[in-house]
Amino acid sequence: MSDTDFTSNEMMTIAASRALKNTDVCFVGIGAPSAACNIARLTHAPDVTLIYESGTIGTAPQVLPLSIGDGELCDTAVTTVSVPEMFRYWLQGGRVTVGFLGAAQIDRFGNINTTVIGDYDQPKTRLPGGGGAPEIASSCGEIFITLKQSKRAMVDKIDFYTSFGHGEGGDHRQRLGIATKGPTLMVTDLAVWKPDPVTREFTVVSMHPGVTREMVQAECGWTVRFADKLEETPAPTGIELSTLRDLNARTKAAHSGGKTGEAA
Repeated sequence: MSDTDFTSNEMMTIAASRALKNTDVCFVGIGAPSAACNIARLTHAPDVTLIYESGTIGTAPQVLPLSIGDGELCDTAVTTVSVPEMFRYWLQGGRVTVGFLGAAQIDRFGNINTTVIGDYDQPKTRLPGGGGAPEIASSCGEIFITLKQSKRAMVDKIDFYTSFGHGEGGDHRQRLGIATKGPTLMVTDLAVWKPDPVTREFTVVSMHPGVTREMVQAECGWTVRFADKLEETPAPTGIELSTLRDLNARTKAAHSGGKTGEAA
């Protein structure tokens, strides 16, 4: 695949990475958020501070971690603190500017379910659970979300509230005494979404190259709102693509039995 060709997943990861600034202190979720955060660190935001739930601060992994317990995180961190200190001092102390999360289910107001699909007592699927995501969602300065679009993931009503977004919309967070901004960005494999300033419903502000409104609606479980001034997401640059592909190749080699950090 050349630098002029890219997959929808590559577009999603790179578009999400662009949201991070060099000055951010970011609490990183495993999976797609971790890929986006590390691409930001390896390209336009080399001084971004990445924090993982296991207590690693200033992490700079050479390969993407399989979990928060991956030794790569501790090995490459500036320091590692206890989990209680991470949550009480760093997170709840207001020292984290951005939380970057994924979702199994999400609704139009950015409420996230990572607990169960179906009825809680008799679920169709038992998911990994919240981990630190509920605290991240309420205590970080703002929340970025990235996930692959599907009607199964983007639903009119989530089956379980794991991580609170904008609740019922409007000023629901404020009425509950939550002072942080909540979800301010969602990047999918088809589009970039931001919450409406008043209703807080996620609205498409940018579609990725080659994507149509019909494609976005077809993979969303609610009636999609599109911004009046709808833009096209800039395509990945050669540097962004090569950085992502190199990272993925190193990760594949490491997790398939190769030496950690070894290039494919």
